[in-house]
Amino acid sequence: MNAAPVAPPLPAAAPPPARVMICDDSAVIRSAIARILDADPAITVVARAGNGREGVATLTRIPADVVVLDIEMPEMDGIAALPELLKVDPRVRIVMASTLTTRGADIALRALRLGAADYIPKPSAVTGLNDDGFRQELLAKVKGLARLRRGVPPRAASRPAPAVTRAAGARAPALLAIGSSTGGPQALLRLIADLGADIAVPVIVTQHMPPAFTAMLATHITALGALPCTEARDRERLLPGRAYLAPGDRHLLIETTAGGFQARLSDAPPVNYCRPAVDPMLRSAAAAADGRVLVAMLTGMGHDGLEGTRAVVAAGGTAIAQDEASSVVWGMPGAIAQAGLCHAVLPLGELAGRLRALLRGGRP
Repeated sequence: MNAAPVAPPLPAAAPPPARVMICDDSAVIRSAIARILDADPAITVVARAGNGREGVATLTRIPADVVVLDIEMPEMDGIAALPELLKVDPRVRIVMASTLTTRGADIALRALRLGAADYIPKPSAVTGLNDDGFRQELLAKVKGLARLRRGVPPRAASRPAPAVTRAAGARAPALLAIGSSTGGPQALLRLIADLGADIAVPVIVTQHMPPAFTAMLATHITALGALPCTEARDRERLLPGRAYLAPGDRHLLIETTAGGFQARLSDAPPVNYCRPAVDPMLRSAAAAADGRVLVAMLTGMGHDGLEGTRAVVAAGGTAIAQDEASSVVWGMPGAIAQAGLCHAVLPLGELAGRLRALLRGGRP
């Protein structure tokens, strides 16, 4: 007797759309952001609010995965509304919409330390909301944060795990180099806080950010009480136990100098559509340190850092990537993981321990 045919497995159902509330005092901006979000089938705008007080009241009635929260609003501004929204739903992910100013950058980054999940620089003119870069960044952050809020495994989880083909370098690293983009500021704050203060090498960081924001990010990293952090200055000597952040709109390059390393700042054209970019920092670091570089690649869109990591590993260095499940966007870390350039692919909370072990002697 022939066995009955076995039906093929049903494809996994797509997760429900990310539920978003927009809280902004401008009806024009609320409508413009809603059009961007609703155009993506993976997102649905479930509510709109004109100020923070209205947003808090709305969230008590209408569940949302992500709130896009303006900072400057009447009655209750974004900073005042932030803790109230988190009281209503401690797991809601809040994206602060900030102006491209020093004050806006300071408030947005302060909000990250108060519980916001991310920020997005809001163009000064409404027409700027139609910019493709703004649209892509907004969509990526909303979808990634909604996935993290729900604890939904990445859609790509069914593909084979990335091949981790590289053993840790035999020589102790002379530089720790960190690259990040979308979702990066919050990841950077967590990673550097976890690393602690006793890091015996200079730490160099490239985060894709506008100029006003990088200066404020350095200030907020320093305020963690772990590594002192500044924007890198041209020809500045790099000291152990300090972090140096690529300034907005300038590439950070590394050169050898008597007894160590120095920073060089470059106005060369964007790389991977970014300035600062991770690739130039890593390529120059690999050459300056003769491969004695430890790379940590954090969440971010695109593949910036892939070729730079390839240069580091080819010269004898080591790379660690944040895993997909803890990343807002697994573009940059995913690129080096899928290329087989990593010693390990780890959740954000486990990165610091592995990096410290590698910094102590080149082996975990």
